[in-house]
Amino acid sequence: MGFIAWIVVGLIAGAIAKAVMPGSADEPGGWIGTLLLGIVGAVLGGWIFSMALGIGVTGFNIPSILVALLGACIVIAVLRLVTRRSA
Repeated sequence: MGFIAWIVVGLIAGAIAKAVMPGSADEPGGWIGTLLLGIVGAVLGGWIFSMALGIGVTGFNIPSILVALLGACIVIAVLRLVTRRSA
């Protein structure tokens, strides 16, 4: 899959992940950070699924967006766990 398609699918996954996993108002990065995490999630999700199941981010289609969305949600959740402040 082309580099531009990875970015587009990642941006879509990041936008959906922001809606699925809304953060607090003081979360760093906001929308731009979440969209960038979506790109990272697309790469991570594609890699994990291609290794585990033989499928990954293969183009601009629904299964690829779902794989990228899962990867984006994982990346966001891990980042929130790492950056969580003690109350």
